[in-house]
Amino acid sequence: MSNTSLRKRNKAAASKASQAEHKESVARRDGPSVSLKSIVSLLLCAAGFFAYQNAGAIRAYIEPWTGMSDVHSLNTPTSHHEVDFTADIPKRDAVVAAFKYAWHAYERDAMGDDEYHPISHKGTNLSDAGGIGYTVVDSIDTMILMGLEDEYSRARKWVAETLSFERDGNFNTFETTIRVLGGLLSAYHLTDDNIFLERAKELADRMLPVFDTPSGLPLSMINLAKREGVSDKDNNGLVSTAEVSTLQLELKYLSMLTDDEVYWEKAEKVMQVIKDARIRTGLASIFLNPVDGRFVLSAIRLGSRGDSYYEYLLKQYLQTNLTEPVYRDMYADAMNGVHGQLISKSHKAHLIYTSELIPERNHLNDISWRLIPKQDHLVCFFGGSLMLGAVTTEALVHPVSVPPRADELTPVGMRDWTTGVELVRTCMKTHDTATGLSPEIVHFRIPSDNMASLNAPDDWYIKGARPPAPPPYDARYILRPETVESLFIAFRLTGDPLYRQYGWNIFQAIEKHCRVESGGYASVLNVDSVPAELEDKMETFLMSETLKYLYLLFEDASVLPLSKYVFNTEAHPFPIFHPTIQTGFS
Repeated sequence: MSNTSLRKRNKAAASKASQAEHKESVARRDGPSVSLKSIVSLLLCAAGFFAYQNAGAIRAYIEPWTGMSDVHSLNTPTSHHEVDFTADIPKRDAVVAAFKYAWHAYERDAMGDDEYHPISHKGTNLSDAGGIGYTVVDSIDTMILMGLEDEYSRARKWVAETLSFERDGNFNTFETTIRVLGGLLSAYHLTDDNIFLERAKELADRMLPVFDTPSGLPLSMINLAKREGVSDKDNNGLVSTAEVSTLQLELKYLSMLTDDEVYWEKAEKVMQVIKDARIRTGLASIFLNPVDGRFVLSAIRLGSRGDSYYEYLLKQYLQTNLTEPVYRDMYADAMNGVHGQLISKSHKAHLIYTSELIPERNHLNDISWRLIPKQDHLVCFFGGSLMLGAVTTEALVHPVSVPPRADELTPVGMRDWTTGVELVRTCMKTHDTATGLSPEIVHFRIPSDNMASLNAPDDWYIKGARPPAPPPYDARYILRPETVESLFIAFRLTGDPLYRQYGWNIFQAIEKHCRVESGGYASVLNVDSVPAELEDKMETFLMSETLKYLYLLFEDASVLPLSKYVFNTEAHPFPIFHPTIQTGFS
């Protein structure tokens, strides 16, 4: 898709249509032969414009018949590699050591607190009424997978004896679900210890009132002691699309474990509301109204407030063993929209990236959409997700080869695989910084950006970075996992050792620039400055996601195989199961 705005493209299309209408008028005056020529001309013009709009999809359909693609295996960064899924023990054990370094510092300074500040050696909670164990519960399944029995034993003791949800404070519905409920459920699966399931059920029961809205869309906050949903005043009571649609794996798995359908029904109602509110492109704007269940005019993107909506469309289909085709259909519809509207290419190095669509109103109150060449680090989950979707939702055989063969995928599957591989490559390019770490947000150069005279980088840049001025928010790295998540998936689907090398490079950069001398790891304020200046916070997803995905990248592939597990958006693994609950929607 061109990096121009949709408004300009629509204006160009209107101009072509106007010219065609003029020619048709002349043809009517000049007789039948001229009319036929104008009709043919109009058809050719329309066909050309359609091809321009859908070039990627058309290429995906043509390549299998023209020999343009490799008929044996699809593109991966390196070719002719030997597939070796055995553990890289030294690298795996280095990641385990890093986890222990992070956990022991947290346990020493802040055990039980929701968040950890390693430089000041203290913890904080998400409400004045006390915390609910965000960091502890988020980390337990990583300890189990790594075989850290002593650390696990102490964490389990805290959950059994100290963890309390009787907190008269407001907690984010989405974050509490993916981190705490998800962590408890995965810990139960890996240990079969009922304490985790009991606490998971208690938490879910306290959270159910958030769904008591006219539409069934959950409110953004929950008071766990009062069992009351709370609206988000900062967003005028609207709810985030990603947040309401990223509770489903957790609640449906809880229903399967407890044989209580209420959790399943609440989660599925949300998906039905979103499906009924469908935008014609198949994409989703980032806010919904919990009263009428409709999308609100707002940005469309794969970054914050949009990301995990697309992630969970695929994962809901995978979680129930491909038995709920409604999620495959919704996912396919969304991926067509992504390719038709958001996928862009940088004009120098031809890097594939995702843009954002921003709505704008003019003085006549007309709405147009502007395409912004901006990509959050959050979007870097999407490369691996596309590759996984290609070999599941668009596979002609099950299972596909490793790496998959072109003749094992549909043309749409080939499109998605290729885009996924290229997005992973782009995300690795954003690690070309002074620290080797990727910034929170990058912008890509487009011909119309008027930056040629500013000595800006050719392809991507950090907006607002003008040394020696203070670094902008976009320049920070907060220990995010999305790139290594995609590397883990890509390696499992291809066996390409380059993905392990990419992961090792990122791990070494974290060790070099984020490690705090007295214990723990901290965020970097500016990825393009060394020595790195640190921010006093260690996000819980370092131990839950970043280090877990790095561990699994170097561990033997028989551990948590993608054919048997689906990971929630906080990297908590749930087993794939065949559902016993049947609903009219699914």
